[in-house]
This record gives sequence, C-alpha cells and structure tokens, in this order.
Amino acid sequence: MLPMVTGFINYGQQTVRAARYIGQSFMITLSHTNRLPVTIQYPYEKLITSERFRGRIHFEFDKCIACEVCVRVCPIDLPVVDWKLETDIRKKRLLNYSIDFGICIFRGNCVEYCPTNCLSMTEEYELSTYDLIGDYTIRTIMNSTQIKKSHR
Repeated sequence: MLPMVTGFINYGQQTVRAARYIGQSFMITLSHTNRLPVTIQYPYEKLITSERFRGRIHFEFDKCIACEVCVRVCPIDLPVVDWKLETDIRKKRLLNYSIDFGICIFRGNCVEYCPTNCLSMTEEYELSTYDLIGDYTIRTIMNSTQIKKSHR
C-alpha cells in the first residue's frame, strides 16, 4: 500500500510542477503583450541603420590613384581597376573602376585600406535592381572608343 501512496504523491507533485511551469510561461507571454511591435512595414517604413553598417560602396573617381590596394586586400579579388601608365608624367591614369555588387561580400577591407579614402561605405541597403548593370558601380573616364581615337 505504501508504494501506491508514494506514487500518487509523486504524480501530484509532478502535476503541480507542470501547472506552475505552464503558468510561468503564460505570464511571460502576457508581459510581452504591452510592448511595441518589432516588425516594420518595409516598403512604407525604412529601417534605421547602425553607425557601422556596411552598405553599398561609394567610389570617388577623382581621388583614386589606381594603386590597386583594394584588389589586393579583397578576399575575392572583386574590384576591377583598369589604368594606363602615362609615360610623360610617370603616373598611372585611371580608366575604369568597377565592383559587381552581386558578388561583393561587403567585408570592407577595400574601404579600410584605401590610402586616398576614395572608397566609403554608405547606409544604402536596397541593392536590388531591374537590370544587371545596376549591380555594378562603374566609373569610366571616357568610353573605350574615345580612348582608341585619341591614341591614333
């Protein structure tokens, strides 16, 4: 008879413990009902980005010296830098600079190691476009047909 009584007591204790846990979880759920919603209505409300957010990379063509440090520090060698050596002034002339944002991992090494600060991270996070050319940041000093004509 004694084992049967202890079995009922254990069953009763387990039932009370389960009811207490259910009550605690219900109280936690009720405490969250007065909070503001976390979800934003995306197309109509914009997310406020943090100070160190890594968005689209902005490039300033005039500051670039075509040193290709950005290409060397990029883990996937993504930036494409086309330049021409000007023999009369013994300097590189930048012809084209492009980054494919469809492939970019936004690590930020190119921005951090750029000696002239011509690269910077923006807060822009909406990177989808209707055409593939929108995935690129391309800065060209002149069209390739103009370059060929000037060298003839």
